[in-house]
Amino acid sequence: MRCLLPLLLVLAACLHAREAPNVLVIMADDCTYNDLPVYGGQNAKTPNLDRLAKEGLVFNRAYLAEAMCQPCRAELFTGQYPMRNGCAWNHSASRASVTSMPHHLAPLGYRVGLAGKVHVKPRKAFPFEEVKGFDTNCVRNPTRPHRLEGLGEFIKRDQKKPFCLVVALVEPHIPWVMGDASQYPPGKLKLPPNIADTVRTRQDFAAYLAEITYMDGQVGEILRVLEESGKAKDTLVLFTSEQGSQFPGCKWTNWDTGVHTGLIARWPGRITAGRRTDAVVQYADILPTLLALAGGDVSGHSYDGRSFAEVLLGQEDKHRKYAYGLHNNIPEGPRYPVRTVTDGEWRYIRNLLPEEIYIEKHLMGMKGTGVLNNPYWATWVRDSWNNPHTYKVVRRYMRRPAEQLYHTAHDRYEMNNRAGDPDVAAIKARLSGELDRWMKAQGDPGAPQDSHRAHQAAREGKHLYGVK
Repeated sequence: MRCLLPLLLVLAACLHAREAPNVLVIMADDCTYNDLPVYGGQNAKTPNLDRLAKEGLVFNRAYLAEAMCQPCRAELFTGQYPMRNGCAWNHSASRASVTSMPHHLAPLGYRVGLAGKVHVKPRKAFPFEEVKGFDTNCVRNPTRPHRLEGLGEFIKRDQKKPFCLVVALVEPHIPWVMGDASQYPPGKLKLPPNIADTVRTRQDFAAYLAEITYMDGQVGEILRVLEESGKAKDTLVLFTSEQGSQFPGCKWTNWDTGVHTGLIARWPGRITAGRRTDAVVQYADILPTLLALAGGDVSGHSYDGRSFAEVLLGQEDKHRKYAYGLHNNIPEGPRYPVRTVTDGEWRYIRNLLPEEIYIEKHLMGMKGTGVLNNPYWATWVRDSWNNPHTYKVVRRYMRRPAEQLYHTAHDRYEMNNRAGDPDVAAIKARLSGELDRWMKAQGDPGAPQDSHRAHQAAREGKHLYGVK
């Protein structure tokens, strides 16, 4: 028996190595999920994402906690909400004590790399191997041409070790200058109801759609590199659209078009192709899921998320009961803290300073912000005096009540606030109570968190609030 034991251990290790998947995560940048055809978008052309959806599993209800680039990436890479990992504002930092994908997967034999946009810090908390080939600057005009050799080299470098590779694209983040906007004649577009219909908006929306198609082309190229490596059958591919676009009511908000993300998963032979799921999942769940699939001990880490591996493999059709979100407006504009919770059917939003007006300096095209102005916003304000719909969306964006409740499953753009409806008072009370519980558990003080003092402390690696 003693002679057999080493052999059994070797066989078990080999079996684990064969079953632990390679992982390829492809991230878009500032892409509103329901502008994609796979989620009902009526304009964009995305043949590669459409094909990926047919080959895999589409998550109808996937969310991130904060609709800004840095906080949502920190959540994805750490498995922790913004208050716990420390990155609860844009252009801040996570706690130096935080651990992320490289820390958790490397002990299981994984090579963990990142190509493209990083936008997380400090380096100690996010020690990804740098993989060359994709632009790291999301506001460069134009985006630098991408090269695929670095991806291929990383994927094929060591045949004995699995890999985890994040390819973080910079489209369709503004400036919207990539792709062929002539594919999208402005007059033929079907604008979403949360967008004002002006001539300039249609022009800019066409440019945004062209960037979505450009991004989709990059997805196709990345998947071809994987196919050519011979490792596609052994690789879990995850595509996510990140947070919403830089149109009002999407990025920098807690509306569904801000914090709802597209998520598609493909793993040939393990994930049944052509399925959709209503299971509620969140960015914080992704790292625990990868660790579970790799055979790691999920219980040994302070995750806010939990593995949804059973959903991927078709063993469960439900996951979490609630997904949570927050918004701190500094340094993107004056303080305007927001918190939200959803059960996938209903969304409750609490605006903590409803007496204030909402201002976002980049979106409103203010000079000196370091990025391309958004000239469409001025046309919204100009036309609001004689266009009731334009006035409605401008007011919806800038003046918000203390509480908002939406039946998102039937009002996907959340245009009908039912917070004052007595027929759904019990639903509002349930979600409001759950939001209170979550904020307390996260050490979230609410409005005091959205301050220059707290943001500056986080930039310096000192965190005033949150669970440590």
